[in-house]
Amino acid sequence: METDIQVGQELSISHDGRPFLIHWSRTWQLDDDGERVAPLAIESGFWRPAPDNECELLLAHPTGILESWFGKTTVTGIVDAQITGARVELKTDAIVRTQSAKEINAGQRMYGLVEEKLAWVYDMAIPGTEMSSHVSFLLSKQA
Repeated sequence: METDIQVGQELSISHDGRPFLIHWSRTWQLDDDGERVAPLAIESGFWRPAPDNECELLLAHPTGILESWFGKTTVTGIVDAQITGARVELKTDAIVRTQSAKEINAGQRMYGLVEEKLAWVYDMAIPGTEMSSHVSFLLSKQA
C-alpha cells in the first residue's frame, strides 16, 4: 500500500572535533498549510569515516531498532576546491531489534548533494516483501 503524505524533516549532521559526525533526524506529517500535524520518525546516531572513502552509519530508533550501515562516498563534482556534488550509498550490515519492534530484513540508503540540496532515499525489505522504496526527501539547508 503506497500513501503519499506531506512531510517535513529536520536533519542535523554535526561534529565536535572528533573523527565522526553526529546524526540526528526527526520528521512530521504536515497539513496542506505546511503546519505540523503529527510526529513520524526520529533517529540518532553517528557517521564514521573509513579508509578508501568508505563509511559506517550507526542509527538508533525509539521504535526498538538499532542499525549498522556500511557504504562508500563518491565525490561527483568539485568547483574552486569546494565539493558541489557527492553521494553516499549505504546498505545495512546488521539490524538488531527489541522483542516488540517491527521486523526489518534489510535496508539501502542513498544520500546525495544535488544543486546545494540534500536528496536522500531509503529502501527497505520487510518479511514477505522484496526491497522497495520506503521514503525519499529533498532537503534545503536552513540558517
